[in-house]
Amino acid sequence: MRVNRILLSVALVVVALVLQVSVLARLHLPGAVPDLLLLTVLGLALVYGHVGGALVGFGAGLLADLAPPADHAAGRYALVLCVIGYLAGLAKPENGRLRSATGPMAVVVVASLGTTLLYAGVGALVGDTAARHVGLPGLLFTAALYDLLLAPFVVPGIMALARRADNDPLAESGSTGQSADISSGWLSGGTGLRIGGQRGGTRVKAARARMARAGRIKGVKRL
Repeated sequence: MRVNRILLSVALVVVALVLQVSVLARLHLPGAVPDLLLLTVLGLALVYGHVGGALVGFGAGLLADLAPPADHAAGRYALVLCVIGYLAGLAKPENGRLRSATGPMAVVVVASLGTTLLYAGVGALVGDTAARHVGLPGLLFTAALYDLLLAPFVVPGIMALARRADNDPLAESGSTGQSADISSGWLSGGTGLRIGGQRGGTRVKAARARMARAGRIKGVKRL
C-alpha cells in the first residue's frame, strides 16, 4: 500500500475505534453494538480492493484486540476483519463508481452477518461460549440492522476520502466528480433518482427552448 493510503487508513481506523469504544459501546442498545470499525474497513476495501481490504482489516482488528476494554484473545478480531476485508474488496466496482446503493447495502449486510458468525466461530474454537448465552440469532439480526442503518452515513464518506487521497493532485477535478458520484449513487440508488438523467433532461429542454426562440426570430424577419 502507498504512503497516502496507509496514513488515511490509520487515521480513519483510529477515529472509528475511539468512537466505537467511547460512544457506541455505551449506548446499551439491545443485542449487538453498531460496528463502526467494520463499516470503515468495508468503505476502504471497496476502494482499495481485496489486498488492501485484507491489510486494513487485519490492522484494524488487531488494534481493536489490543485496545481496552478488550476481553478476548489478541488476534481474534484481526483474523475476522482480515477475511471480511478481503471478501469485501472482491466486490469493488470495476470502474470505481457506484451507480446504485443495492450492491454496497448487500455487502454491509453480508459482512455484518459474516463478522458475527466468524467471531462466534473463532470464539468457540478457543472455548469462548458467550454467544450461546446471549443468543446468536438475536445478535445476527441486531448487528445487521444497526450496521445497515449506520452505513449510509459512514461508507460513502469514507469511500470519497479514500478516492480523493488516492488520486494525483492534477486529477483533483476528476476526484471531486468521482466523490460526488459515489455519494449520489448511494443516496439516490434506493429512491430511483438519477442525477445524470436529470442533467440530460435539463440540456434537452434548453436545446428545445433555443430552437423555439430561433423559430420565432425567423418568423419576425419574414414579416
